Amino acid sequence: MLVTRIGLVDDHAILRTGLRAFIEEQSDLKVIAEASNGREAIDMVRQHELDVLLMDISMPGQSGIDALAMIRAKAPDVGIIILSGYPEEHYAVNLIRQGASGYLNKQCDPAEIIVALRKVANGHRYISAEVAELLAQQLSRNDECLPHERLSEREFQVFIRLAKGETVGDIAKDLSLSVKTVSTYRTRIMEKLTLQSNSDLTYYAMKNGLLD
Repeated sequence: MLVTRIGLVDDHAILRTGLRAFIEEQSDLKVIAEASNGREAIDMVRQHELDVLLMDISMPGQSGIDALAMIRAKAPDVGIIILSGYPEEHYAVNLIRQGASGYLNKQCDPAEIIVALRKVANGHRYISAEVAELLAQQLSRNDECLPHERLSEREFQVFIRLAKGETVGDIAKDLSLSVKTVSTYRTRIMEKLTLQSNSDLTYYAMKNGLLD
């Protein structure tokens, strides 16, 4: 029997322990590695042969949003399911566009996690009914989407970090970019969101439920 090799990424050890125990009740699923933030997740992908990553996005240090693009670049065949406490409308569509294989809310039925893991392990995306509805709404009102939904993958990464109060220098160091490049992203973000300052960015992100 082929066993799906899974990596868990969440900053709460008790949640990882519970997920591991639940997942490994299935004979075809095995958790072979764990990580507590995005940077550890990137290292984990380098060190282990994984089929699916089950990853939170809100973690201290490097978040799942930051890690997603790097993991996609280093391990394009690994399925990545986002398991988040945020409602689908906050992040799901953006993250699927950025390369996530699926998005689940932590309030979902636990059995749905198993269904998603198996589907993604077989090379498919897992689109829940809630996310499918959001995607359909976006297709039907493409001209009416929120400004942040028009940001590119990297712009969205930088936007969230700026909104959290991180400096351009810190972002550049963490994402292995030059300060000039991050400053250019910041300028583009400000233009696309029609905002003037970092405090405006923070207010916008809070108003739209994009921050903890």
